[in-house]
Order: sequence, then C-alpha cells, then structure tokens
Amino acid sequence: MWSHQTTSRLAQRLRDRVPREDCGSLALWMAVVAVAMVAMLGMVVDGGNALAARERAADVAAQAARAGVDALTPISLRSFSDGSALATDPTDAQNAADQVLAAGGATGTVTVSGATVTVRATIQKKTDVLSAFGVTDIRQSASANATAVFGAVTAGGS
Repeated sequence: MWSHQTTSRLAQRLRDRVPREDCGSLALWMAVVAVAMVAMLGMVVDGGNALAARERAADVAAQAARAGVDALTPISLRSFSDGSALATDPTDAQNAADQVLAAGGATGTVTVSGATVTVRATIQKKTDVLSAFGVTDIRQSASANATAVFGAVTAGGS
C-alpha cells in the first residue's frame, strides 16, 4: 500500500515535469473538441430528421392533392363523353386537401385550377441535439399536384 507521503511526492514530481505555461491547455483543447463533436452529432441526428420531414411533407402533399382532385363536380361527370370537361369543385377540393394536411400533421396551401389541384405542404419538427446551439425547429416543404383524368392513362399516354 502506498502512503499518503509517497503519493504526494509522486504527484509533485509529475507536476514539476510539466512546464507551467502548458498547464490546462489540454483541458481547453478537449472542451473545444467536445463542443465540435456535439455539433457534428446534431448535424447527423437532426439532419436525418430534416430529411425524414422533407419526405413526409412530399407524401402528405401528394395525398392531399389526390384527395382534392377526387372532388369532381357532378355536372362535369355527366356532361361529356371523352373526359375533356372534367372539373374539380374548388371548395370541396380545398376541404378534402385541408383534411389530409391536418391528418398528416402538416400545414399548407391548396390551389385549384380546373381539373388540377396543387398542394404545398410544410412539416415542422423540433430538433433533438441542435437545440443546444439555438436551432429549435426544422421546417421542410414539398409540393405536389394531381390532375383528374378520364379513363385509364398509362405512362405512354394510351
């Protein structure tokens, strides 16, 4: 077992070997590196959350546009034979798209033009790590549109 005097002498010898001007420089360097590492962790974690929020905004916008375009006016369904006169009821389309936006936890805008509905959805997410650096939330937006078509249409147009 080491006595208290032995450990005190050993500690004094170690202190004498380190120049006084270097005392504490490692601690300062480690503090800077620790802050940088936390910032990088925040970029990885919250950056991944931002990408997920962007994807969710795109999904919600697409679903809201599809729901809106399903609000066809009954008269446009009965008054044509080739599908060229399809029209969406703007009020019903707005309401349907707003319901999908709300259900998806998003806010956004809905624009109706004839048989086309365009939706811009915004998702807001709180940050997990970057809030320590003053970035408290992340907002991601995406747009999608849908057009009412008559019959079956494929990628080739037939």
